[in-house]
Amino acid sequence: MIKEKMISALNEQVNREMYSAYLYMSMSAHCSTIGLKGFANWFMVQYHEEMLHAMKIYEYILRQGGEVRLQSIKTPPYTFESPLDMFTKTLAHEQYITASINELMELAIAEKDHATQIFLEWYVTEQVEEEENDNDIIQQLKIIKDNSHALLMLDRELAGRITTVPTDFSKGIEAAMKQSGA
Repeated sequence: MIKEKMISALNEQVNREMYSAYLYMSMSAHCSTIGLKGFANWFMVQYHEEMLHAMKIYEYILRQGGEVRLQSIKTPPYTFESPLDMFTKTLAHEQYITASINELMELAIAEKDHATQIFLEWYVTEQVEEEENDNDIIQQLKIIKDNSHALLMLDRELAGRITTVPTDFSKGIEAAMKQSGA
């Protein structure tokens, strides 16, 4: 049985994941505003991934007999200096999320909550991928510097990113993931 301390911590993580989605939606809007539609696409795909992360925890809490307690989502920034600034902030945010997931895992270990430990393993693996993706794009942006032609080439490349996660959670995460093949 899941303990109240774990339920509370998981509810806080739902909020962090929802904020992540909100942050990436804001970055997507900013990119659209400045004409970088490929970057906008990349961040919108990221938005969908973060919504999946939030919904997986939401449903896990419910399946474990806990109560979901949604919290206010703080306002994300909406202007950014450059694509490099956005990805530097994205990496810092993902590192914060990684630390948060690690804290959840430590709590699950301390509480001897084996089910939650197993559940959180997916997030641990996911965060390695998130940080790697951000680092790769940061390195490309550092190489590009102020080369507008190279920036537009990267923009075209990022436009090709497609969402591989379900976006309709009305029938639940498990059903949506099976239907989408994720």
